[in-house]
Amino acid sequence: MYTQFFGNYLLNQQLISPDHLADALQMIKNTRVKIGILAINAGLISAEQAEEVHKEQQRTDKRMGDIMIEKGYIRESQLEALLKSQQSGHLMLGQVLIDNGYMTTSQFANALNSYKESNKITDADFYNVKDNQTKQLLTRFYDFNGVSDSKYLVGYVSLLMKNLIRFIGDDFTPMQSEKIENFQCNCCAYQEVSGPFNATVIAEADINAFLEFASRYAGEVLTEYDEMAEASVGEFLNLQNGLFSVNLSDEIGEELTLKPQTAERNMTLTNLKNTFKIPVCFSFGTVNFILCL
Repeated sequence: MYTQFFGNYLLNQQLISPDHLADALQMIKNTRVKIGILAINAGLISAEQAEEVHKEQQRTDKRMGDIMIEKGYIRESQLEALLKSQQSGHLMLGQVLIDNGYMTTSQFANALNSYKESNKITDADFYNVKDNQTKQLLTRFYDFNGVSDSKYLVGYVSLLMKNLIRFIGDDFTPMQSEKIENFQCNCCAYQEVSGPFNATVIAEADINAFLEFASRYAGEVLTEYDEMAEASVGEFLNLQNGLFSVNLSDEIGEELTLKPQTAERNMTLTNLKNTFKIPVCFSFGTVNFILCL
């Protein structure tokens, strides 16, 4: 999950633009992280050494890993370990940004180190994020202060991010939450939950993003806004809320009551209180999750 929030960190630091990030997210699935980036991330070489090896590779018919071994920067056993970690999400993102000229190798290396330091995480945390670490990250990232259900809200959003990765895809960047009083929905599905956590949860997007989100959850291509598309997004909310209810039952012995999910187009929300919009920017568009508490 740290990978998704790393993209937001790059935006906030003004190291890349929203368009550059969107481009990178679209290309990330077809990207293989180069050994130089992996070695930088592992602390085996510096960005300057990686650039030196890259320039030499352009002059000789040798693999980058072999050149680093020849120069004494890494050992063969270290190269083997690096090759096994080539599908790391945050490093794949960095590789695309570098390949497209949106960042230099040095800028990426510095940004990744700063991100780890500011969030007090290690490289291992990118691959094995624990629940308490996730909640700490979300508490720092989202401003839910003053909300009576904040202790449940953080847990709810934490589970939401995990379920997006599991059932929709990891090609997204969470954006800062916004407290709203009015909102015009385009295409949306929603569900009311009650109990120890009372909320109406809405998933909203433009028609193209809504259909892609529905397609990914359904596991088939949906090209028209119809009952099946509505049901697919609604079922994702039902899954999210059902799993959260199970978590609450395990933690405090109480479950939520879930009403049937509903879908609408062009729904207007007005005079909202304690309502947060949480935008999630996928490679195919932005999906807003609106929590009316």
